[in-house]
Amino acid sequence: MDVTTPTGASPANAPWLIVGLGNPGPEYAANRHNVGFMVVDLVADRIGGKFKRAGKAQAQVVEGRIGAPGPANRRVILAKPMSFMNLSGGPVNALRDFYKVPLAHVVAVHDELDIDYGTLRLKLGGGDNGHNGLKSMTKAMGADYHRLRFGIGRPPGRMQVADFVLKDFSSAERKELDYFVDRAADAVEALVTEGLERAQSSYNS
Repeated sequence: MDVTTPTGASPANAPWLIVGLGNPGPEYAANRHNVGFMVVDLVADRIGGKFKRAGKAQAQVVEGRIGAPGPANRRVILAKPMSFMNLSGGPVNALRDFYKVPLAHVVAVHDELDIDYGTLRLKLGGGDNGHNGLKSMTKAMGADYHRLRFGIGRPPGRMQVADFVLKDFSSAERKELDYFVDRAADAVEALVTEGLERAQSSYNS
């Protein structure tokens, strides 16, 4: 059953839950699979927040607001599940229930193999395309949440996908990584404050 918004709150002013997908632990921190963590870390820096453990939920969170003062200002909860990627759905659904977040106000920020490195795609709903974090979230909540897909490209040669996503970005990729992560953080903020269509027109390429 979908979680309703709090008494007196409309879908427009209900909080947003921005989830960066990744694996916990320093050995995974710079992996391609952890670019979702990198993006929400930057958004947290921008709003002056520091991640902390979220009670009983297996996640770290930052609470704050995004957008200029006025109608576009939005309450957000930034989250990094501290389960491994393929178990992300449980912690995300627990946070969604605790903070009373409508499913359409959940955003998953994740790596995407099938688009070129650094390319962004914002969308609502859809399949998981073999991504274990999305697969777990969809199983726990349904598919009608937003996604920010961050392109990492396909593995070279005969490299296995699992090996590719669990390796750090290459030295050539790292030269542009900060720029692309910054742009992805901008896209998250645009989605929350301006809506999907306007954010897509600005950031989908």
